Amino acid sequence: MKPLKPSMREKKRYLMLKGNFTRKEVEDAIMRYIGILGYSKTSPMWIEKNILAVNRSEVDKVRASFVLTKNIQVFKVSGTLKSLRS
Repeated sequence: MKPLKPSMREKKRYLMLKGNFTRKEVEDAIMRYIGILGYSKTSPMWIEKNILAVNRSEVDKVRASFVLTKNIQVFKVSGTLKSLRS
């Protein structure tokens, strides 16, 4: 099987989250706001305890879902992990 071209890969953005939350609370917040279909388009993936990778085109919807919750805040959004960790 041939590898994917870089232009065909899914482009991710990394969100650094701040607050007192669990992974389940984050996933529930996204699910409540954008639903099952939106959750699958977002394709969230946990990188570290407080870093979440999401699809580039769905970042605004994910951020909006966190605004509706009291204990989850988006501290920073970046296209690379290196800039979040430094």
